[in-house]
Amino acid sequence: MSDDPTAGNAPTEFVFVRHGEPEWVRDGYNVDNPPLTALGHEQARRMAEQLAAEHFDEILVSPLQRARQTAAPLLQRLGRPEVIAPWLEEIRNPVWHGTPAERAEEAFRADRAKPAHLRWEGLDGGESVREFVQRIHQGSGLFLAERGIDRVEGELPVWQIARPGRRILLIAHAGTNAVALGHLLGLAPVPWEWERFVLGHGSVSRVEALPTGDGYMFSLTRLGDVEHLNPGQRTR
Repeated sequence: MSDDPTAGNAPTEFVFVRHGEPEWVRDGYNVDNPPLTALGHEQARRMAEQLAAEHFDEILVSPLQRARQTAAPLLQRLGRPEVIAPWLEEIRNPVWHGTPAERAEEAFRADRAKPAHLRWEGLDGGESVREFVQRIHQGSGLFLAERGIDRVEGELPVWQIARPGRRILLIAHAGTNAVALGHLLGLAPVPWEWERFVLGHGSVSRVEALPTGDGYMFSLTRLGDVEHLNPGQRTR
């Protein structure tokens, strides 16, 4: 697809992929920065088959292992280099590596039981949800501005796009993708971003820029698409 803004009527589109199933627990113990499971690798392979025929002006990947392994089959098919975007990193959990799996399970149960406003604090010893949301909003804003995509000042989420028609693929995480989607759509953040949008492993979500009177608005055209996976391969 040409970078010429006068070429055709193709819309600006962002495609968000969540990584495949990770191996969070091995032999009963927590794994930090986990690799994909065998199923996760299959989800990545099927995602690659689904997207290989599409053109992307850029493909950016989270620095975490599970996202990089998910991106690898598609990058290999397309003959593209891996481009890491550090701002796509998921929320930073406490360091649990090598501890019993029950420790992480109990921490997440306790967090979900908190009153809603206290969930901004996140897990003890990890990045707070408030800090995480601010990090992704800041990263999204800088990323977009570098590409000539700027939000117009005012109450409504209207955008100016210097070069319409670009298609950008981001391979990251449930939380990262949810916050970035909310940034484009103009949604107020919440401390349960992972539950607001249901994004299964290997899922594909799409946001498209549509013209409005004084710029562009972003429209969610597909959320958490897993039709490329067999029913038995769909996990969260």
